[in-house]
Amino acid sequence: MTDELDLVGALGSAEPLRPEAYQRARAVLRAAMADPGTVRLPGAISAADTTMEATSTMETTTTTRDHESRPALQRRRRIGIAGRLGIGAGVGVAAAAAVVAVVLNSSATGGMEASKDSSAATSGSTTVDGSAERAPLMTLAGSIKTVTPATGDAWLVKATQVHGTKTMQVVYTLYTDGHEIYTGNSVKDIKRAIARHQDQMTDGGYAPLLKAAVAAADSSPADGRTQMLKVAKDPLVGLDPVAQKAVWDKQQADVQVIIKQKGGNAEPKPYSPQAVQRHFDNALWTYSTQALSAGDGNTRVRAGVLRLLSTISAVSVKNSTTHGKATLTITAGPEVFGGEGSEVLTIDATTGMLVKDVSTVPGLPQASTTYESSRVTKADL
Repeated sequence: MTDELDLVGALGSAEPLRPEAYQRARAVLRAAMADPGTVRLPGAISAADTTMEATSTMETTTTTRDHESRPALQRRRRIGIAGRLGIGAGVGVAAAAAVVAVVLNSSATGGMEASKDSSAATSGSTTVDGSAERAPLMTLAGSIKTVTPATGDAWLVKATQVHGTKTMQVVYTLYTDGHEIYTGNSVKDIKRAIARHQDQMTDGGYAPLLKAAVAAADSSPADGRTQMLKVAKDPLVGLDPVAQKAVWDKQQADVQVIIKQKGGNAEPKPYSPQAVQRHFDNALWTYSTQALSAGDGNTRVRAGVLRLLSTISAVSVKNSTTHGKATLTITAGPEVFGGEGSEVLTIDATTGMLVKDVSTVPGLPQASTTYESSRVTKADL
C-alpha cells in the first residue's frame, strides 16, 4: 500500500504544509479506509476553501543562499473547513490519492471487511450512545473544569511525532490560561508567534474545530456532536434520508470514476442508515481528535472533546498507568475505521491532557505522537 507520507511528499509544487500535516494526512487515510466515497476530492476544493497567510511562523531569511539551503521553511496555512476533514488543498490531493491507494490495494487483496451493522440508527440524526463504558470521559470532562494549576500561566506542550522508527517532527505549542494558542517548531518560534499575535485559537486553521469543541463542553452530547459535524461541513449531517442518499450516491460515483481511471475495480458502498452512522462516528473521531491535538492545553477544548468521544459507540475506555501516573486509555477500534486499523489515545486521568496517541493502519508503519506537558510563565519564555 502507498504510505500517506509518500503521498504528501509527492505533492511537488504544492504550498508547504503546516506542522500538523502528517497527522492530518494519516487521519485522511483512516477516513478513506472507512468511507472512501465521502472524502472530498481535489476537484471539489474551491479557492474559497484555502487561503494563504503571508507571514511565516519560521524565521524568514533575506539572502538567496539561506533561502535555498532551508527548503523546509513552512508558511502557515489557514485551512478552510469546507475542505473534507478540515484539510487544505495540498492535503486534499493526498486525500484523493489515499482513497485510490486504499481502494486499489483492497481490490488486489480481496477487499476490506466493513464492520457489521450493529444497530438500526436513524439516518437523519447523529445518534448518541450513552454507554456506561464511556462514562469516565463525561466524569473527567466535568472535573477538569475545576482544576487550577498551582504555578505558571500557561501550558507548554512538546509533541514528538514518530512513524515506525523515524521521527517526523517535533512541534511546540503554548496554551495560555487566557485561551491563546501559539505554535511552532521551537520555543523561539512560539515567542515570535506571540510577538506577531498569531493566536491559533482565533485565527488558525483549526480555529473552527476548537470553537466547536469549546461549545461542546457545555452543550448536550447530541447537540455538541451535531455542531462539530456542521462546523466541519460534513455533507450528510442534518439531511433527511432521501437527501442523504442522493449525496452519498453522488460521492460514491465520483470515487468510482477515479478508481476506474487508475485501473481498479471496487464496488461502491451502498447507502444505509447504519453506513451513515458509521460515517458520522468516523468523522466525529477525526474532527474531535484533531481539535484535541491542536487545543490540548485548553481546558474547555479538552472537556468538549471528551464529551464528544463519549458519544461514539465503538470507543472503549480503560483505567491505565503511564510512567507511574494514572491515565485513561481511549481506544477507537476497527469499527470506527471501516473494519481496519485503530487509534489509541492515552490521557492524564486528572487533567485530561494528552500523553500519547498511537495510530495503526494495516500495511503502514505504526504512527505515534508523545506529548510532554509542563507549566510555564508566558513572560519568562
